[in-house]
Amino acid sequence: MAQFGYENDIQSLLKLDLPIINAPMARWQRKASSSSTSALKALSPGQSANATLSTSKTPNKTPGKNKKQTPSKMGGDRFIPVRNSKQIDLASFLLSKENEPMDTNNTAGTSEYQKAWSVSLNGYDIDDAKILHLGGKPLAAPEGYHNNLKVLYSQVTTPASVKKTRYISSTPYRILDAPELRNDFYLNLFDWSSRNVLAVALHNSVYLWDATQGDVTLLMKLEGEEDYICSLSWTKEGSYLAIGTSDCKVQLWDVENEKNLRSMTGHTARVASLSWNDHVLSSGSRSGHIHHHDVRVAEHNVSTLTGHSQEVCGLQWSPDGRYLASGGNDNLVCIWPRVQDGSRSVRCLSEHQGAIKALAWCPWQPNILASGGGTSDRHIRVWDVNSGSCISSLDTQSQISSLVFSPNHKELVSAHGYAHNNVVIWKYPSFTKVAELNGHEDRVLSLTLSPDRSTVATVAGDETIRLWKCFEVDPVEKKAKDRMMKSTHSVIHQSIR
Repeated sequence: MAQFGYENDIQSLLKLDLPIINAPMARWQRKASSSSTSALKALSPGQSANATLSTSKTPNKTPGKNKKQTPSKMGGDRFIPVRNSKQIDLASFLLSKENEPMDTNNTAGTSEYQKAWSVSLNGYDIDDAKILHLGGKPLAAPEGYHNNLKVLYSQVTTPASVKKTRYISSTPYRILDAPELRNDFYLNLFDWSSRNVLAVALHNSVYLWDATQGDVTLLMKLEGEEDYICSLSWTKEGSYLAIGTSDCKVQLWDVENEKNLRSMTGHTARVASLSWNDHVLSSGSRSGHIHHHDVRVAEHNVSTLTGHSQEVCGLQWSPDGRYLASGGNDNLVCIWPRVQDGSRSVRCLSEHQGAIKALAWCPWQPNILASGGGTSDRHIRVWDVNSGSCISSLDTQSQISSLVFSPNHKELVSAHGYAHNNVVIWKYPSFTKVAELNGHEDRVLSLTLSPDRSTVATVAGDETIRLWKCFEVDPVEKKAKDRMMKSTHSVIHQSIR
């Protein structure tokens, strides 16, 4: 019996692996059966969608709570929405409307209507807009036009090569000693030649500094210790140097051969100013007289001008050689014609209230002259010599000892004595201050430009010469000037007797 009891236990354990016949239906079987029943009922006539959904219910685990409805699924893996009759009608209408032919009669009206809306909303006709334009240049928008992104377009383009600003160093790149320099406001003691040689007068001697090689040469020295150099001026070619002295003479030197060609007399007082116009050398003295010397002939004094009552401390010929401007200690600026046109002044300008040593002709406007007054005046005045009118005036609050125009940037440079002792660069003709160069410990007596117009050289009572890099040079223009200088130097100069 025990054996039969053991076999029955083994059989009962093995029955656990067989399907349970009388057990309740599994949940997945119930869901599949419920989904199939709901789908069949939905296809039967007279049965609503709500009724179909209500048959699919999942018993809630917690009695007494509201039972949630689960949407019926075909196959149990996707949801099929139920569409009402209005949605079907709308879809049918859109499909039929899309296949209808267009009304060609109303096309023009519709196009105009769309164009008006495009201009109103976008600010431009959308038919004229292009996403890509391969023509080379971008499409130009009207001047002052704002698009939706608030971008301002302008037809005026700025070249890429034009710089908005430039850097001007406030310190000189080189300082040269000038011992025994005479601290006299009325004298003109140095000049820069077209061959890049700077001449400076130190008491009774003249020294040459080659800016290219850096060599210093003693050109000449006066015999008398009490005599001194008063003025210097290079010829246009840079081969000859005119020297005015305190013993009333004007000497002419051949720089290359270091030879004194001639010594011209005629003045009765020191010669404080000099200026060249081709072969004519004009000299002004403390007597108030101006002499024209034709250096080609033995009788060099061809004309004398007597418009000033005191020392003539400023002389400048215009770039075109038509007029000579003279400034004196009598506060007058006189405009003189060429030698062959007579010896009477064309204009006499008397607005300054101090001595006029600083004179500068505008290189790009030959009829424009700038003049600067001394301590009692302190004004820069710009004149139209054709009409004699003063175009503009600026109070610099400081003594003006020298002026020069810079053609590279169309600016005016002024050198000052008491009380600022500095150099100022002005934008012309607005007279907006571009830069101020400080460093001299005494009044700046004179300034000049290098041959390439890039460097300003200043000499002051502190016995120093300072070189300032102020103006950039156009490379194309520099090459053209170099070629012209080489061709000029290759020509044999006319002999000076």
